Amino acid sequence: MRVTAERSVCVGAGLCALTAPDVFDQDDDDGLVKVLAAEPGAGSADAVREAVNICPSGAVAFTE
Repeated sequence: MRVTAERSVCVGAGLCALTAPDVFDQDDDDGLVKVLAAEPGAGSADAVREAVNICPSGAVAFTE
């Protein structure tokens, strides 16, 4: 799994960081998404999928 985030699309809702905190965080300066683990382990896969599904702006994505 490979995780990506489009900061220019992010609205700073923070749902990704709440749902998959080992993979996503929010920048302290602007509150926008930061990817902490671009290739998270299999144990994070369900949380990443959920974070992608609930992101209100569609800023986060993954590929298998």
